[in-house]
Amino acid sequence: MLHFSTLPQNICILRLSAIGDICHTLPVIRTIQHQWPSTKITWIIGKTEYELIKGISDIDFIVFDKKAGISEYLKIRSQLNHINFDVLLHMQMSLRASLISLMIKAKIKIGFDRKRAKDGQWIFTNKKINPVSQQHVMDSLFGFSETLGIENNFTNWNIPVPDKEHNSAKKSLGNISNYIIISPCSSKAYRNWNSKGYAAVADYIKEKYGLDVVLTGGNSEIEKEYGKRITESSVLTHLNLIGLTNLKELLSIIEGASCMISPDSGPAHMATAMNTPVIGLYATTNPDRARPYLSAEWVVNRYPDAVLKKHHKKVNDVAWGTRIRDEWAMNLITVEDVTNMIDKFMQQSSDTK
Repeated sequence: MLHFSTLPQNICILRLSAIGDICHTLPVIRTIQHQWPSTKITWIIGKTEYELIKGISDIDFIVFDKKAGISEYLKIRSQLNHINFDVLLHMQMSLRASLISLMIKAKIKIGFDRKRAKDGQWIFTNKKINPVSQQHVMDSLFGFSETLGIENNFTNWNIPVPDKEHNSAKKSLGNISNYIIISPCSSKAYRNWNSKGYAAVADYIKEKYGLDVVLTGGNSEIEKEYGKRITESSVLTHLNLIGLTNLKELLSIIEGASCMISPDSGPAHMATAMNTPVIGLYATTNPDRARPYLSAEWVVNRYPDAVLKKHHKKVNDVAWGTRIRDEWAMNLITVEDVTNMIDKFMQQSSDTK
């Protein structure tokens, strides 16, 4: 833990991607701001990820477009050339981020501990967070604020959604007001559950609880194909908005939902940021490491079964963070697993009203 005779005047956050990890990073920044309100925060962030959180007025953003190639590094260097930071929080383990860190003038450069600092990140920093094993990703990122000497974590996001996006989201929903979201896809195909399972779950929700189901997702071909398969396999009619919203509109739709059903994905963590419960579907990644942070009780967890089938071991006997990258793994989750969790969620929701 560092001890400052005077509080840092300015701190640079280096976290470029991805959507889920941007959602994990923001509470760390909110924690610093809550404790040190006079400290200026500059965040170097990816172009796509910036679209999620742009509009936050108390953070200065420097946007990096990785698709622009060498010219983008030169642009970033020019933007950073006149700035001297008191502290850099190097929060991304990638060579791309570490190259950018070389352009950042800071007295103190904090990175992950040697054991966790993949891609040689430890070479680019002069201070390390404390080594801790078996943490949730967000808790590992809170290690950066804790290294600054800030002990109380502030789990808050405050992502602004402009009226324009709220209105367009409302228009997309039409007359639908009481709904559950199914966000079927992750950026990693091996994390995706099957479309027939989603269709059965969607029909179950609408038939048993009278709630509408809204399908959401990005504009990739696999996501649009999933939406098509789910709607074709469903007996009842559900609203398919996959590929039809931007990130701010999606935030608005998520905010209005009773809950979201999703595998390990960026939208699942967006839901957490909007205080929307998530029924997480986990078999390929350990939910203790990567589940939606505030929805531990709603995880459908077949990860132990997948580890046993793949490695013939229990979860505690494999390395932390072990992934099962086989297509069969998510099919260990049954429709009954998911509908039972929906029943549990709906019962508790009814009890708290």
